[in-house]
Amino acid sequence: MAIFTRILDIHCPTSLQCEPSGTNPTFAVGFSADGEIPFPQVILHGQGCQKLINGDAIRLIEHDAGRWDYEADVPAGQLQPGDISLQVEGCRVADLSRAGGGDWVKEFRRLTLLPAAGTKAKPRISAGRRDGVKLYFGIHKHMHQPYYNTTDRAYWDGEKDQIFGSRGGNYTDYIPAAVRQYIDGGLPHAGLSTSWSGSLIEQLNRCDAEGFCGGRFRGWNGPLSDIARTKTSLGNPRVSFSAFGFFHPLMPLIPKRDIVRQIRWHRDAIRNSFGAEASKVLFPPETAFHVRIIPALLEAGVEAVIYDSIHRFRACRDYPYAGMGEGMLPPNPADQANPPVDDWLQLHNIWAGSKISPSLLRPEYVAYEDPRGKLHKIIAVPAERYIGNEDARGGFGALQYPSVLGQVYDRIVETGSFDPKHPPFFLLHSDGDNHGGGADSYYRDNTGRLVDWIRQDPRFELITVEDYLQQFPPDPQHTVHIEPGSWSGADNGDPQFMKWFSRYDQPYSPDLNSWAVLTAFQNAVHTLEDFDPDHQQLGEALRLLLTAETSCYWYWTGQHVWDQQVTNAANLGYGMLRGALDMILATNGDRTGPTIFAPWVTPENPGGKRWGNGCLLDAPREATVHSFVHDVAGLKRVNLVLRTAQAETVMEMDDRGPYPSQTGAYVTAGYFTAQLPPGAGDVRYYLEAEDNRGNVSRSALERVFLA
Repeated sequence: MAIFTRILDIHCPTSLQCEPSGTNPTFAVGFSADGEIPFPQVILHGQGCQKLINGDAIRLIEHDAGRWDYEADVPAGQLQPGDISLQVEGCRVADLSRAGGGDWVKEFRRLTLLPAAGTKAKPRISAGRRDGVKLYFGIHKHMHQPYYNTTDRAYWDGEKDQIFGSRGGNYTDYIPAAVRQYIDGGLPHAGLSTSWSGSLIEQLNRCDAEGFCGGRFRGWNGPLSDIARTKTSLGNPRVSFSAFGFFHPLMPLIPKRDIVRQIRWHRDAIRNSFGAEASKVLFPPETAFHVRIIPALLEAGVEAVIYDSIHRFRACRDYPYAGMGEGMLPPNPADQANPPVDDWLQLHNIWAGSKISPSLLRPEYVAYEDPRGKLHKIIAVPAERYIGNEDARGGFGALQYPSVLGQVYDRIVETGSFDPKHPPFFLLHSDGDNHGGGADSYYRDNTGRLVDWIRQDPRFELITVEDYLQQFPPDPQHTVHIEPGSWSGADNGDPQFMKWFSRYDQPYSPDLNSWAVLTAFQNAVHTLEDFDPDHQQLGEALRLLLTAETSCYWYWTGQHVWDQQVTNAANLGYGMLRGALDMILATNGDRTGPTIFAPWVTPENPGGKRWGNGCLLDAPREATVHSFVHDVAGLKRVNLVLRTAQAETVMEMDDRGPYPSQTGAYVTAGYFTAQLPPGAGDVRYYLEAEDNRGNVSRSALERVFLA
């Protein structure tokens, strides 16, 4: 059966008179193609709205050799009087997830809708005006490759050659090609932000120097360095290299000092590779954010952080939880600290497992209170979960920008939630080197069509984060809370980061093993650093530690090559440091408190819901706090400090001994637990540990609701 290559003709009225209701009557659009259209659809653009017709609303009338005839039904009441642009299109690939921009074939016609007979058309706010309403959005592309062997940076094989070689354009000229189209299209504020891990940059430099991948990466950073010098109309970079963690760490689960160091190392890599300064806007690896990392980000010079929008939505009281289809458990009530909103919107024509709130799609200050009561706040920039997911599949074709973003725009107008001082803004975030959003067609054909659309549709503005924040800074006196979590690509990005806690409820978890090993190694390296920051072995030990914090080593749980990586790095590091650590202990030189791993609670929502076998079950009210704690000098005590509305209680945690490693780890941290009191309500807690030298450490202040 022949797949079509072109649309032969379109049959539709050139003008129609509206019904007494003031909207269009029912009418049909006929069109023909030179073969079968696997995915036909009709899109009507007009008067500030778009309507998509597809699926059962389009029928195959007849076909013979060389001609297939289709008819689409347009229901009444969809469109207002005025000029309507009618777009007929089809995808030449039946599996849309594999389709690129070049697989879509389109034709256009124009239709005029006349006012109803005997009535005077009501004046309608034009698209792009609507009393000044405009929706701003940006694009973020993430680039990363980990080290495939933590203990041998020189490791290379045919598989790596293929992995890097297949991404030649992604790591050289795709981003410049897209941004050149923004410039040529006359878009004054358009650009994109992009996050590049230091481990990727180092390996590309090696490909350049040693000619790997057939020499594909000779001078790989030249096009990116050139485009990095271009500016928006406000003087900000068109390409913003986001602040990032050098080795792609999951920032909410590593110590503050390591977050700061990862970001600072990354800044040096960006400066050295592209001749540009890294942005003060951070894209955290995996979009994983928790308010407890705010103090570290501020210390590292970060002024704004990107997060996945669903975690702002779920932090509202009366959030309309969508059940299992949302992919996460209901929000913990302790995180629902923000007022309710009344503009919930169910997106159509894309996959959206839950409703979104357009009024919350804008940068805001988010705050964190530490155990001492000090408030830390930073700007949080939303990246829209569902629209970003769809954009990641290939842009136009997978995502009909005017239709989907138009739904957000229309809801803002309908609810009157537009604030001209803080208009809506969000990012479309995705990997820049994987799947449809990393294809050549995304950066070239899709971008060209995106630019054409933006130039013709004044309701929307493509803008960089920096240009937006310069024009519309959020109010620092207004702070909100954001639920922890990451983007949906990480098993839906739940607040507990369970993608990195796989098998936590089983007798042995490779992920928990790696965290226990890493916690002990962190304490050893930090202890030497505090005692002798110029020690000759410290530099290599720090590099091993930061490499071991790469989140990928937890992502592929159950594959020995990945489950072993953290232990390999830690064991090699201990071999370097053992003598120095023995000397520190012998001379009573330990000045470093215990290292406390970020605690987690089971069940996740005490007295709420937990996962069952294909269902949600009632969770027990009895809850347990878990953590790993280690100190080279040994531990004197580990306490849990619980704050309720009535009092503060100090509880000794149960020492369950070192976590039982199955990877041959030299040292693993101790595993500690404590029972939480049922019925205590919305509580705050932190862990406090003291070593045998009297050094004391505190964890971050956490929150949980105990039903």
